[in-house]
Order: sequence, then structure tokens, then C-alpha cells
Amino acid sequence: METNDQKKNISTLHQLTRDSKFKFRCHKEISCFTKCCSGIKIVLTPYDILRMKKRLNMTSGDFLLKYTFPETLEPSGLPVATLKMQEDENKSCPFVTSGGCTIYSDRPATCRYYPIGFAMIKEENADKKEEFFFFVKEDHCRGFEEDKEWTVQSWRDDQEPDLYDRMNKDWTEILMKKQTMGPVEIPDKSLQLFFMVSYDLDQFRRFVFESSFLEKYEIPETFIEKMRNNDEELQRFGLRWLKSTLFGEKFFQEKRS
Repeated sequence: METNDQKKNISTLHQLTRDSKFKFRCHKEISCFTKCCSGIKIVLTPYDILRMKKRLNMTSGDFLLKYTFPETLEPSGLPVATLKMQEDENKSCPFVTSGGCTIYSDRPATCRYYPIGFAMIKEENADKKEEFFFFVKEDHCRGFEEDKEWTVQSWRDDQEPDLYDRMNKDWTEILMKKQTMGPVEIPDKSLQLFFMVSYDLDQFRRFVFESSFLEKYEIPETFIEKMRNNDEELQRFGLRWLKSTLFGEKFFQEKRS
């Protein structure tokens, strides 16, 4: 959910639909190539971490330690992992080189959106959400001067942010729900749990399979095996379980004593 100031800023944007057309192309010969990969702040999503740590053949804990730093995401007050930029004059992404992105097929969702932003506004005391797209135009970007034509939908099909949106859906809902709650204090233990489930999938796997966790819930064995053998299934389960833990939403029934 957007703040009042954000709503005012968004209301001035040229709003796009999935059928809106535009011209854009980014390639190695363009003068601004990789400039959008420097001097930026990228808050990583759970699925970002999953894709990147697997691409680099790292544990989630090692990835977090090497490539991220924790911070509090306002106004939700929840802890998130932010990509750690290089200590050069441009503060460039650790995965960018003069030849482009070295993890391009597994790049974060933020990179996949560019140059089409996405906004979702939920009015106070209303369940309805207003969703739309808008251009992100930076002074250095020459991509809009190219002749490749897209619709918003064909661009998203090419860049795959819809996949990331689906995988991060429950996480995004947690952020928005916490935001609508206002200044409600969450215990440190719950904040640590949120960060672990969101980002440290390997630690969460140990939490699930090397403790009494599974003895507490009525979870079908077939579902347990899916989680055991598939990171995406484990992450999906973790985020849904996190929603039930933080907000009391029913997911799996607890076993009776």
C-alpha cells in the first residue's frame, strides 16, 4: 500500500495498461549500457535470493553474508535484505561488468521491471486494489530512442517479472498487511523468523526437517516430500506458514495434543 505522499506522486504519472505500446531496447552498443546498474538500491525478494544463490552454487546464508546487508523496510518495519553494491565510485552492482550482467537469466525482480514500473494502491478501509504500470525514465537512458516496439505485456513476457510476482505473492501480502496495521510492534523473535523464512531457505529447511516442526501440523506426506525435494515448494510453504504465524491466517491445522 502506498503512503499519501506516494499516492499524490503516483497520481501524476502517465498510467499504462498491459496493452499500452512503447519503444525500447537495451544492448551493448547503446551509450548508456549498464549505467542503470549503478548508484541504485535493490531490495531483494525471497525468490531473488533463491534464484541467485542457486545460480552461484552458494548456500543462502553465504549469499546473504557476501552480497547483502539487512535493513528495515519502512513503513512496514520489517527486516529485508538489500543488495550490497561495490565500493567503487559508481556504487555498481556486484554482478555487472562492461559486458553486461553476469547472472542475467537469474537477475532480481527489480531489474526485470525496468523500464516499466508497477504500482498498486489500496484505499483505506477498502478491499479493492488499483493496479497500473508507468514508465521509469532516467536522464541517462537512451533505450527509449530505439525502434523496438513492445506492449507492456509483451515486455513482461520477455522479462518474466510475472513469474517473480507469483512466487513472491505471499511475501508481498505480508508486507502490505503489516503496513496497513500501522505502528504495531512485532517481537524481535517474530522479526527474526520473518527474515529467516524470507531469505535463508537453507536455515528454514533445517528448521522444518531437523526439529519437531512437522510433528505440530497436519501436513500430507506427499506435500512434505515436495518440500523436501523442491526449493520452490519449500519457499512457498514457508511464506504461507509465515502469514499464518504472524496474522493468524489458517494454513495447515495444528495437531491436537
